[in-house]
Amino acid sequence: MREYRTDDRGIPDPTGRPWWAANEVLAFVLELAALACLSWWGFHAGDGNLARQLLLAVGIPALAIALWGLFAAPRARIRLPRAGVLAVKAVVLGGGAFGLYLVGHPAGAVALAVVMVVNTALVETFRHRPAPGKRHRPAPGADEAAERDG
Repeated sequence: MREYRTDDRGIPDPTGRPWWAANEVLAFVLELAALACLSWWGFHAGDGNLARQLLLAVGIPALAIALWGLFAAPRARIRLPRAGVLAVKAVVLGGGAFGLYLVGHPAGAVALAVVMVVNTALVETFRHRPAPGKRHRPAPGADEAAERDG
């Protein structure tokens, strides 16, 4: 059986918790859905001007990807406290649901938003807990970072 490394910053060990791994996959799918909804909304917001439609359809998701990569990804360039990461996730994921609402699908937007909130709550609740029966080993330098961050 393959052994998973847990010493990479921000990447927890998925072994022992298949429900957790499935929820992580769902989180990724929801992130992609948010980007698709942002793109769809951007295209509709272009008001019939093809150049503007394409610019918004590509630009808005690109901005969301940049925000996510800088602040919310597991290996984000800029490490924010959990509240900051959740704020970025709310902007990107909530923006996707709101974009779906703006293109004329309010019921789908509400359903998507509910699934996103539940999924994000589960991900954030269980991401930092060790699997049952596994001893948690902090990453090298975690003690210094915890002291520095307060």
